[in-house]
Amino acid sequence: MTLSFAVGDLRVDRILEQELPGFDPFTFLPTLTPEILEANRSWLEPLSLDPATGLFIFPMQSYVIRTGRHTILVDTCVGNHKDRPTRPNWHQKTDTTYMDALAKAGLSVEDIDYVMCTHLHPDHVGWNTKLLDGRWVPTFPNAKYVFSAKELAHWTARNAENPVPYMVDSVLPVVEAGQVVEVASDHAFDDCLHLEPTPGHTPDHFAVHLHSNGSDALLIGDMIHSPLQCRHPDLVAAPDFDRDMAQATRTVTMDKYCETDTLICTAHFRSPSIGHFVRHGDAFDFKFRGT
Repeated sequence: MTLSFAVGDLRVDRILEQELPGFDPFTFLPTLTPEILEANRSWLEPLSLDPATGLFIFPMQSYVIRTGRHTILVDTCVGNHKDRPTRPNWHQKTDTTYMDALAKAGLSVEDIDYVMCTHLHPDHVGWNTKLLDGRWVPTFPNAKYVFSAKELAHWTARNAENPVPYMVDSVLPVVEAGQVVEVASDHAFDDCLHLEPTPGHTPDHFAVHLHSNGSDALLIGDMIHSPLQCRHPDLVAAPDFDRDMAQATRTVTMDKYCETDTLICTAHFRSPSIGHFVRHGDAFDFKFRGT
């Protein structure tokens, strides 16, 4: 449930909530063809593509960074008791997996100083809140929640037009609690952490760049969802807000960090989820750590 690694003097823990088949490849990647899938099936199965169901397997996970001064949680997965009827793996969950993983990393909810959400989608904001006596309250009582101001404004306006369930249960309660800090998507948090704009999947999606003692890592959120998109960067994801921008961001970011020492920490690539972008012909590939 956890994976710990160092980035220079920083400790990073991967907090895994679930890793289950649940996404139809052709629905999630609407420009995917059967020919492309078949050509890549041998390496996608069984860890990224479930042979039994034919569904993509996407982990739902957070990363916790301990800098020595602050404990920072990046993205908060799905959460419990959330009404997500279109996603059976997410709907009205009541398991203890996420909190058990946090405890295994030696942390309690009170230990988190900052929660950073790379973007405001339901599988990245779920544990922002918990259900207490019929009300949604912040899960992390001592934390400041760091959101892109532009991203928050966009989804708040959308919610005002027509209620967005995860805004109602997982975002607006922490705003109302006065625990939100709004920043630009290129915000420099301190010498060891800054944000990098990676728009397209959502209006102001950001990545989190770590730097310490000569080492670097990039937590990329939903800039890319499947290693198949490394080899085929033109494959758009159905949830992308601006598909052309998302494709351009994926390509530019992979090209920037390809064949470098920067450790890439993905949100939805199969376990262990971390590794490096490498060249693959005219495109890219992902070399998982340990392979």
